[in-house]
Amino acid sequence: MNVTATESARTLIEQARGSYVDSPELCAQLDECAARLDEPLRVALAGSLKAGKSTLLNSLVGQDIAPTDATECTRVVTWYRNGTTPKVSATDSSGTEFHIPVARNSGRLTFDLGERTSEIVDRIDVEWPSSALARMTIIDTPGTSSLSTDVSARTWKALVPDDGVPGADAVVYLLRALNATDLQFLTKVAEHVGGESGPLGVIGVLSRADEVGAGRMDAMASADDVAGRFAEELGRSGLCQSVVPVAGLLALAARTLRQSEFAAFAALAEVPAADLSSAMLSADRFVREDSSLPVDAAMRAQLVERFGLFGIRLAVTSVKLGVGDSPTLAAELLRRSGLDELRRVIDVQFGQRADQLKSHTALVTLSRLLERNPRENTAPIAASAARLLADVHGFRELRLLGRLRSVHTDLSPEDLAALQRLIGGHGIRTHERLGAAEGESLDAQRAQAADAAQRWRTLSSHPLFDQFTARACQVAARSAEGVLAEIVAE
Repeated sequence: MNVTATESARTLIEQARGSYVDSPELCAQLDECAARLDEPLRVALAGSLKAGKSTLLNSLVGQDIAPTDATECTRVVTWYRNGTTPKVSATDSSGTEFHIPVARNSGRLTFDLGERTSEIVDRIDVEWPSSALARMTIIDTPGTSSLSTDVSARTWKALVPDDGVPGADAVVYLLRALNATDLQFLTKVAEHVGGESGPLGVIGVLSRADEVGAGRMDAMASADDVAGRFAEELGRSGLCQSVVPVAGLLALAARTLRQSEFAAFAALAEVPAADLSSAMLSADRFVREDSSLPVDAAMRAQLVERFGLFGIRLAVTSVKLGVGDSPTLAAELLRRSGLDELRRVIDVQFGQRADQLKSHTALVTLSRLLERNPRENTAPIAASAARLLADVHGFRELRLLGRLRSVHTDLSPEDLAALQRLIGGHGIRTHERLGAAEGESLDAQRAQAADAAQRWRTLSSHPLFDQFTARACQVAARSAEGVLAEIVAE
């Protein structure tokens, strides 16, 4: 959704406000709906208990700011926003806000609720200086399969509240397996985040992906296969189009790699392969005090806690293959963790489309409010909102980008790459869609866009293409026509 559509959403909200001047409560809801258009994108992390949500949040931010231990805090919905100085507060069930003391324990952030329990704390708000949080507000939710129905209900309430107003613009859903609880949750999220048009901002993450292959060196390859199967099944049901395998623990450790840890990996790289392999049969064996490994037991325990056995094996192997300094090792571990790919997907489907997603949330919210509170003059506003929701090409691009990760097409690899680029897979600016140089002339870009529109229209009617490929080509043709229209308008 472009600026014009965002402004259209804002205009409709203002028109609706004029219809409810006699209702302060409805006007307040509309004001909040409009205000969300100016806020950072709200991205929720959800998933089953122990799926690794807090660890993934820390790796995305690049700091240990989310408690990962099973404390009272992990049973409460926690909002992470950008702030000039660190500040943590909470709101109890009566609406009273109070300050939460923050402490560092072994380098990790911990929150102290004091005598208050999670039963009486409604939400926690964390303000933290972070470039990642400047772009999006992250909502960390309790496990959806918690043994406590009250804890699970908090996640439902935060994302799919009774009033129908989506609590988040987009959702990153962490999976360990694909069970009935996951499918039920994603179905409900799809209805509220995407509305009748289906989910726009739902990305799946196969979390703790290194455990899929039991920490072996080929663990992430095995995880890729599993993620592909999950994506195919979820894509068929229309619940989630992308599933990315991520080893969150490794990602966080890579982003916070210490020089002392690099030195330990370098020392372990000098150990004969058979001896190291024997020592790493299990975590307990690796950290034994009587081990002859040239790294002290305390450091070995730290490596296991921060990197896991998979991360240690990967780091030692990388050093053996020639990685000679900690920044290079950190980059390699980060790449192999899957976090770089997840961040790319989040940027393409969330970051660059933030206005689309926020406007979509606003229109869905407005439509539901109008439906529940009809007035004599609100029918035309509701109809306009419905048209905007149904007739926005950017929504089709988002869904197609997700599905192309898991659904086979009849296109050649070159044509598939060109299609992904054209529909915004590498950026939504004109030259990025066309694969042109940033300073290329408008005349050259206009010719490229016209050629692309004609080519993809022709391909969309190819007699040997399956239905999905033909529809993908139609979307690409429409994207090229949109690019052409923008260039002409300039």
